[in-house]
This record gives sequence, C-alpha cells and structure tokens, in this order.
Amino acid sequence: MSEQLRLMAVHAHPDDESSKGAATMAKYVAEGVSVLVVTCTGGERGSVLNPKMDRPDVWENIAEIRRAEMDAARAILGVDQAWLGFVDSGLPEGDPLPPLPDGCFALQDEQAAAAPLVRMMREFRPHVVLTYDEEGGYPHPDHIMCHKISMVAFDAAGDAEQFPEMGEPWQPAKLYYQHTFTRTKFVALHEGMIEAGLESPYAEMLEHWEDDGRDKSGRITTRVECAAYFPLRDDALRAHATQVDPDGFFFRAPLEIQQRIWPTEDFELVTSHVDSPVPETDLFAGVRPPARTVE
Repeated sequence: MSEQLRLMAVHAHPDDESSKGAATMAKYVAEGVSVLVVTCTGGERGSVLNPKMDRPDVWENIAEIRRAEMDAARAILGVDQAWLGFVDSGLPEGDPLPPLPDGCFALQDEQAAAAPLVRMMREFRPHVVLTYDEEGGYPHPDHIMCHKISMVAFDAAGDAEQFPEMGEPWQPAKLYYQHTFTRTKFVALHEGMIEAGLESPYAEMLEHWEDDGRDKSGRITTRVECAAYFPLRDDALRAHATQVDPDGFFFRAPLEIQQRIWPTEDFELVTSHVDSPVPETDLFAGVRPPARTVE
C-alpha cells in the first residue's frame, strides 16, 4: 500500500487558512490526503471586522473566540490544526507607525521562532508545505514573519545538524507560495460579473489597485482545480465570524460565476526536491507514485 500523502499549510492567524487555499485543502482531504494547518499566532490583536460582532463582550474575549472559530473552520474543512503559540503582533497603523508590542511574533528571533515549526515538520512529515511569499501575501508583520520561519524550517527540517533536539530529520519534497489575491483573477471575476448583468464588487478595488509591479499573476506555476469545494471554503470563512462580514466583499460574487470564471486556487512552486516540471495542476506532482499501466 502506498504511503499517505501529507500537506502542511503554515498560516499567520486563525482565519488565514480559510481565505487562502481552503478549497485546495478540502479537495485533498476528500482525496485521502492528511492536511495539517499550522497557525503561528492566536490572533489576539486582530480587529473585529464584522459589524454584527463589534461588541464589548467580543473584544473582551477575542482570544478565546478566535480559537473557537478556528476549531469550527477546521472541522468544516476536515483538516487537522496546531498552534505554534506565538502572540499576534497586530497591524501597525498611523504615521509614523508605532513600534510593535514587546514579545510579539514579528519581533522573535527567526531561528528560535522556526524551532517549533521544525519540530512539527519532523513529526508530521509533510511531502508538501504551503506558506506566504516574501511580502507575506500582504505586508502584515506576522505574515512576513510566517514566511521567514517557513523558509528556515523547510530547509532545516531535513538537516540532522540543525535543531537536533527537534526530532528525527525529515525533508519535505516541495515548497509553495500561495497567490490568492492577483489582479488578473479579480479582473476576470469583475468582467464575469458585468457580462452577467450584475454589479461588480471588484470595481472600486480594481480602480484603486496600484500598478506598481507587485501583481503576482506571472509567478503562478500551479493551478489546482477545486471549484467544487468553494462552498466549503466559504463556510469555513464564515465560521470566523469576528473576521468576516457574511454580507461583505468576500461573498458578493455568486459562487456559480466564481466557479466558472476562476475554478482554481493558485500557487508558486519555489523549491522542489522531486522532478515536477511546471506548469502543474497538482501540488503532489512528482511526489505521487506513477500510475501503473494496465496491459
């Protein structure tokens, strides 16, 4: 019997797993893949972004509430989930920006902060690891730190001389960046809404999208078709009720249009220790045993 495939997705906060790659994870779970979401922080300094939840009792218990939301989303997607245990750094606002709070995730030493992730990689033994790009997907300090420790851990997990106290070495085969928010995708969805005679929720965003060369569309190597799992993705996202307005931006485009216009979630293959020519349609390309020919 072939070994069960394993996928690890490293995220900064609870809710990130449901807005980035959730349908892909649900698809692989349905196919028998073991999927582990690693959440770096508890989201303790996150905002309450759903007006219906913006109440004193929610703010006073935000850490406990976000853990419960994460558990609900985990169950919907069918994944396992583990906490790294770091404290949310918050998103600095103002001019000049205020300093980050003492002890927060983004101020940790990269090597020290990568150690528990190395342990998880060696214990879970993923074939594929998903994380954010060098800008964190967007420049939140916790997302950038998540990228940094993911890169350290991916390279160190298979090296017996690094972090020897963190278990037996295991080298994951492939590392990907997630590219969820690309201009090309939102232009296509915007045009699909207009063609359907509907008001596009993306018009204002595209009008103010800074054309500064940061669109990551050209970096995508791997498109995983997972439209059938978009409803699960949306249910998992709604489970993070403090973070997502159910009447807000994420849910204004009909699922049918999203599934027809952009039926994939998109990734960039960064490192591969197996033969996996791009473009790809499967994160496990080169990892799966070759299909046997029936004669």
